[in-house]
Amino acid sequence: MSLSLRALTVLAAALLLALLTYGVLAQPVDTTIDDALARSQTVAAPGFELEVLAPAPGKGTASRAFTSAAADGRVALEELRGRPVVVNFWASWCEPCREEAPLLQAAWQEARQRGVLFVGLDMQDARGDARAFLREFSITYPNVRDPGDEVARRWRLTGLPETFFISAEGEVVAHVIGAIERRQLANGIAAAESGRPLLTPKGGDRRPAR
Repeated sequence: MSLSLRALTVLAAALLLALLTYGVLAQPVDTTIDDALARSQTVAAPGFELEVLAPAPGKGTASRAFTSAAADGRVALEELRGRPVVVNFWASWCEPCREEAPLLQAAWQEARQRGVLFVGLDMQDARGDARAFLREFSITYPNVRDPGDEVARRWRLTGLPETFFISAEGEVVAHVIGAIERRQLANGIAAAESGRPLLTPKGGDRRPAR
Protein backbone atom coordinates (compact mmCIF):
# COMPACT_ATOMS: atom_id res chain seq x y z
CA MET A 1 0.00 0.00 0.00
CA SER A 2 1.39 3.39 -0.98
CA LEU A 3 2.07 6.04 1.62
CA SER A 4 -0.66 8.32 0.28
CA LEU A 5 -3.25 5.52 0.29
CA ARG A 6 -2.27 4.52 3.83
CA ALA A 7 -2.62 8.14 4.94
CA LEU A 8 -6.09 8.37 3.38
CA THR A 9 -7.13 5.15 5.13
CA VAL A 10 -5.95 6.47 8.50
CA LEU A 11 -7.72 9.80 7.88
CA ALA A 12 -10.98 8.05 6.96
CA ALA A 13 -10.81 5.92 10.12
CA ALA A 14 -10.17 9.00 12.23
CA LEU A 15 -13.14 10.80 10.66
CA LEU A 16 -15.38 7.80 11.29
CA LEU A 17 -14.30 7.65 14.92
CA ALA A 18 -14.93 11.37 15.31
CA LEU A 19 -18.41 11.03 13.84
CA LEU A 20 -19.25 8.11 16.14
CA THR A 21 -17.99 10.04 19.16
CA TYR A 22 -20.03 13.08 18.19
CA GLY A 23 -23.09 10.88 17.73
CA VAL A 24 -22.76 9.51 21.27
CA LEU A 25 -22.18 12.92 22.82
CA ALA A 26 -25.01 14.48 20.85
CA GLN A 27 -27.58 12.02 22.17
CA PRO A 28 -30.08 13.76 24.45
CA VAL A 29 -29.34 13.19 28.12
CA ASP A 30 -32.03 11.13 29.87
CA THR A 31 -33.26 13.40 32.63
CA THR A 32 -36.15 11.31 33.90
CA ILE A 33 -36.39 11.40 37.67
CA ASP A 34 -35.57 7.78 38.45
CA ASP A 35 -32.75 7.60 35.90
CA ALA A 36 -31.17 10.68 37.43
CA LEU A 37 -31.48 9.31 40.97
CA ALA A 38 -29.96 6.01 39.83
CA ARG A 39 -26.90 8.04 38.81
CA SER A 40 -26.91 9.79 42.20
CA GLN A 41 -28.02 12.98 40.50
CA THR A 42 -30.91 15.30 41.18
CA VAL A 43 -33.33 16.63 38.57
CA ALA A 44 -35.52 19.71 38.56
CA ALA A 45 -39.02 18.90 39.78
CA PRO A 46 -41.60 19.22 36.99
CA GLY A 47 -43.83 22.18 37.69
CA PHE A 48 -47.55 22.31 38.30
CA GLU A 49 -50.18 24.92 39.06
CA LEU A 50 -53.37 23.45 40.52
CA GLU A 51 -56.46 24.37 42.48
CA VAL A 52 -56.26 24.06 46.23
CA LEU A 53 -58.37 21.17 47.48
CA ALA A 54 -57.85 21.79 51.19
CA PRO A 55 -55.55 24.40 52.70
CA ALA A 56 -53.55 23.60 55.81
CA PRO A 57 -54.13 25.42 59.09
CA GLY A 58 -52.01 28.56 59.18
CA LYS A 59 -49.60 27.33 61.86
CA GLY A 60 -45.88 27.09 61.27
CA THR A 61 -43.77 28.69 58.56
CA ALA A 62 -44.38 25.84 56.07
CA SER A 63 -48.17 26.13 56.29
CA ARG A 64 -48.07 29.91 56.13
CA ALA A 65 -45.91 29.75 53.00
CA PHE A 66 -48.47 27.54 51.28
CA THR A 67 -51.40 29.68 52.41
CA SER A 68 -49.71 32.81 51.11
CA ALA A 69 -48.92 31.21 47.75
CA ALA A 70 -52.49 29.92 47.40
CA ALA A 71 -54.23 33.21 48.09
CA ASP A 72 -56.12 33.01 44.78
CA GLY A 73 -57.22 29.39 45.26
CA ARG A 74 -54.42 27.95 43.15
CA VAL A 75 -50.80 27.20 43.90
CA ALA A 76 -47.73 26.59 41.75
CA LEU A 77 -44.93 24.33 42.93
CA GLU A 78 -42.30 26.95 42.13
CA GLU A 79 -43.97 29.31 44.61
CA LEU A 80 -42.95 26.90 47.38
CA ARG A 81 -39.26 27.11 46.52
CA GLY A 82 -37.00 27.75 49.49
CA ARG A 83 -38.18 24.91 51.73
CA PRO A 84 -38.07 21.08 51.45
CA VAL A 85 -41.31 19.70 49.98
CA VAL A 86 -42.84 16.22 50.05
CA VAL A 87 -45.33 15.69 47.21
CA ASN A 88 -47.62 12.68 47.56
CA PHE A 89 -49.82 11.62 44.61
CA TRP A 90 -53.03 9.91 45.75
CA ALA A 91 -56.73 9.28 45.08
CA SER A 92 -59.62 8.36 47.35
CA TRP A 93 -60.30 5.15 45.38
CA CYS A 94 -56.70 3.94 45.88
CA GLU A 95 -56.58 1.42 48.73
CA PRO A 96 -52.79 1.66 49.29
CA CYS A 97 -53.27 5.44 49.59
CA ARG A 98 -55.59 4.79 52.51
CA GLU A 99 -52.99 2.54 54.14
CA GLU A 100 -50.25 5.17 54.07
CA ALA A 101 -52.43 8.19 54.95
CA PRO A 102 -52.01 7.98 58.77
CA LEU A 103 -48.23 7.65 58.40
CA LEU A 104 -48.02 10.71 56.15
CA GLN A 105 -50.12 12.78 58.56
CA ALA A 106 -47.96 11.77 61.53
CA ALA A 107 -44.74 12.54 59.64
CA TRP A 108 -46.11 15.92 58.59
CA GLN A 109 -46.91 16.85 62.18
CA GLU A 110 -43.28 16.23 63.13
CA ALA A 111 -41.48 17.53 60.02
CA ARG A 112 -43.46 20.78 59.79
CA GLN A 113 -41.66 21.95 62.93
CA ARG A 114 -38.45 21.95 60.87
CA GLY A 115 -40.01 23.86 57.96
CA VAL A 116 -40.70 20.82 55.75
CA LEU A 117 -43.89 21.19 53.69
CA PHE A 118 -46.11 18.27 52.69
CA VAL A 119 -48.40 18.65 49.66
CA GLY A 120 -50.92 15.99 48.70
CA LEU A 121 -51.81 15.87 45.00
CA ASP A 122 -55.19 14.26 44.41
CA MET A 123 -55.80 13.08 40.84
CA GLN A 124 -58.47 11.39 38.77
CA ASP A 125 -60.90 11.82 41.63
CA ALA A 126 -64.22 13.43 42.43
CA ARG A 127 -63.77 16.55 44.54
CA GLY A 128 -66.30 15.41 47.14
CA ASP A 129 -64.73 11.97 47.48
CA ALA A 130 -61.30 13.51 47.87
CA ARG A 131 -62.44 15.87 50.63
CA ALA A 132 -64.19 13.01 52.41
CA PHE A 133 -60.88 11.10 52.33
CA LEU A 134 -59.06 14.04 53.94
CA ARG A 135 -61.70 14.29 56.68
CA GLU A 136 -61.65 10.53 57.34
CA PHE A 137 -57.90 10.50 57.95
CA SER A 138 -57.76 13.95 59.58
CA ILE A 139 -55.24 15.16 57.02
CA THR A 140 -54.07 18.66 57.92
CA TYR A 141 -51.29 19.22 55.37
CA PRO A 142 -52.31 21.12 52.22
CA ASN A 143 -53.66 19.34 49.18
CA VAL A 144 -54.15 20.30 45.57
CA ARG A 145 -56.26 18.66 42.88
CA ASP A 146 -55.68 17.63 39.28
CA PRO A 147 -58.99 16.34 37.88
CA GLY A 148 -57.17 14.44 35.14
CA ASP A 149 -53.64 13.13 34.80
CA GLU A 150 -51.74 15.92 33.07
CA VAL A 151 -49.38 16.44 36.00
CA ALA A 152 -48.96 12.69 36.49
CA ARG A 153 -47.80 12.33 32.88
CA ARG A 154 -45.31 15.14 33.35
CA TRP A 155 -43.92 13.41 36.44
CA ARG A 156 -44.05 10.01 34.64
CA LEU A 157 -46.21 8.41 37.27
CA THR A 158 -46.70 4.65 36.97
CA GLY A 159 -49.47 4.28 39.54
CA LEU A 160 -50.76 5.41 42.92
CA PRO A 161 -49.53 6.25 45.44
CA GLU A 162 -46.15 7.78 44.63
CA THR A 163 -44.15 10.17 46.78
CA PHE A 164 -41.49 12.64 45.67
CA PHE A 165 -39.04 14.47 47.91
CA ILE A 166 -37.91 17.89 46.72
CA SER A 167 -35.06 19.99 48.07
CA ALA A 168 -35.34 23.68 48.91
CA GLU A 169 -33.70 24.36 45.54
CA GLY A 170 -36.55 22.62 43.69
CA GLU A 171 -34.67 19.41 42.86
CA VAL A 172 -36.15 15.93 43.23
CA VAL A 173 -33.82 14.01 45.54
CA ALA A 174 -35.86 10.88 46.26
CA HIS A 175 -38.91 9.02 44.96
CA VAL A 176 -40.92 6.11 46.36
CA ILE A 177 -43.29 4.12 44.12
CA GLY A 178 -46.11 2.47 46.03
CA ALA A 179 -47.32 2.78 49.62
CA ILE A 180 -44.51 4.34 51.61
CA GLU A 181 -43.01 2.86 54.77
CA ARG A 182 -41.91 4.74 57.87
CA ARG A 183 -38.18 4.42 57.22
CA GLN A 184 -38.53 5.35 53.57
CA LEU A 185 -40.46 8.46 54.55
CA ALA A 186 -37.88 9.48 57.16
CA ASN A 187 -35.00 8.91 54.74
CA GLY A 188 -36.75 10.84 51.98
CA ILE A 189 -37.41 13.81 54.26
CA ALA A 190 -33.76 13.79 55.35
CA ALA A 191 -32.69 13.79 51.68
CA ALA A 192 -34.99 16.73 50.93
CA GLU A 193 -33.54 18.66 53.87
CA SER A 194 -29.93 17.93 52.90
CA GLY A 195 -30.41 18.22 49.13
CA ARG A 196 -28.49 14.98 48.59
CA PRO A 197 -30.01 12.42 46.18
CA LEU A 198 -31.21 9.08 47.49
CA LEU A 199 -31.50 5.94 45.38
CA THR A 200 -35.17 5.28 44.68
CA PRO A 201 -36.44 2.58 47.07
CA LYS A 202 -39.31 0.27 46.20
CA GLY A 203 -42.47 0.96 48.15
CA GLY A 204 -45.40 -1.28 48.94
CA ASP A 205 -48.65 -1.94 47.13
CA ARG A 206 -49.98 0.45 44.50
CA ARG A 207 -52.80 0.82 41.99
CA PRO A 208 -52.53 1.71 38.31
CA ALA A 209 -53.74 5.18 37.42
CA ARG A 210 -57.12 5.15 35.67
